[in-house]
Amino acid sequence: MLLPDTERALLHRLAVAQRDGRAPSMVGAVVRDGVRAWSHGIQATTDTQFRIGSLTKTFVAVLVMRLRDEGLLGLDDPIEQHLPDAPVRGVSIAQLLSHTAGLASETPPPWWERTPGETRPDLADIVDPGLKHPPGHRFHYSNPGFGLLGAAVEQLRGRPWAEALQREVLDPLQMTRTSFLPQEPAARGYAVHPWADVVMPEAVQETGRMAPAGQLWSTVEDLCRFAGLLANGADGVLASDSVAEMRAPRSAPEPDGWESSYGLGMQLLRTPQRMLAGHTGSMPGFLCALWVSVEDDAGAVVLANTTSGVAIGGLAADLVAIVADGEPRIPEPWRPVSDLDATLLELVGPWFWGPTGYALRLEADGHVQLAALSGAGSRNARFRPAGDGTWIGLNGYYAGETLRPIRDDAGRLTHLDIGSFVFTREPYDPDAPIPGGVDPAGWGPSREPTG
Repeated sequence: MLLPDTERALLHRLAVAQRDGRAPSMVGAVVRDGVRAWSHGIQATTDTQFRIGSLTKTFVAVLVMRLRDEGLLGLDDPIEQHLPDAPVRGVSIAQLLSHTAGLASETPPPWWERTPGETRPDLADIVDPGLKHPPGHRFHYSNPGFGLLGAAVEQLRGRPWAEALQREVLDPLQMTRTSFLPQEPAARGYAVHPWADVVMPEAVQETGRMAPAGQLWSTVEDLCRFAGLLANGADGVLASDSVAEMRAPRSAPEPDGWESSYGLGMQLLRTPQRMLAGHTGSMPGFLCALWVSVEDDAGAVVLANTTSGVAIGGLAADLVAIVADGEPRIPEPWRPVSDLDATLLELVGPWFWGPTGYALRLEADGHVQLAALSGAGSRNARFRPAGDGTWIGLNGYYAGETLRPIRDDAGRLTHLDIGSFVFTREPYDPDAPIPGGVDPAGWGPSREPTG
């Protein structure tokens, strides 16, 4: 439950957006602690289906990550390895997921969102074989790229991607109101006249080979369940580590920094207060947005049945902010470790990379945290135990690198080796194997000649 002031602020923000955006109907919801904490419909109910457009891509990405976790494909595999009739070669699964493959943004004519899918029966009909950019060089949003990924899922699963989605994601998450085609009650899609308060129905097309880019219909109730998956993973669907991998930026930022980026099938939005992950979506007559903030344990979903006019991503971000700022997450209580290998205590405490001081701390979950003793250290990182006495970096400069405690012949811990960098108990410890050696005169006044 949310506080009454929070609920009123959420309702006010949603109502203003519906009025100012002139959306025929709008539904919003907020997720807290992995479950729906608030929802409201304006001229629709929370059980009304809306088309969710490109949020479909995130569902497809979950299917791809499941295949990766099962060992059926690798993210660096070229698409043709798993989809022999792919009309492009030499672009990887990860590049397609992150829109860095260099494919065209859209299909060859006609406009795929407004024409029947049967007009593009083959994969060659949805992909322009000429790349717009060299693979891996830059972010360039590509709807056809997800058409290829959906086809790859079908190839590996031996069934339509929508059927795989039903069995592997929708059924386990109990998303009973998410479907390939609309199921009543379902909103009608409208275009709103720019200069008059009148509307015109939009045609709804079944998009065939392009369906993995934007076909699905859903409700805020169901999407709150999906938001829980994108924040924390879900047993039997996708592990939390794999979901965290999806949320990691994969596209290069612009030279002046970035406010938005893209992971593996997930859009990323950085605000001054928080990092949001999820996806927006649009199809003729519909807008959608879903964001989660893992640090705030909060998420939001907004659906509207208008072609344009509502800044749907910003609206969903505002709903997250109202909850996260108005009702800050209560941290888990500190607890001591429940089981301890006493030798681990030898690792903790101060270490020095050259003259720079760091502290290594053992945390209750069995991970260790390396942090600068003062200021923002460029080598700060968290490490998980590898099970063989070493540790694997999880973030920062040392992500994926190995921390090795090094002992002498007598078993005494002498230093840490982290990616070949030597960390010692004292700055430039003369008893440790410092690369390049240590000046035998040691520390003292400057020995520069004076004039």
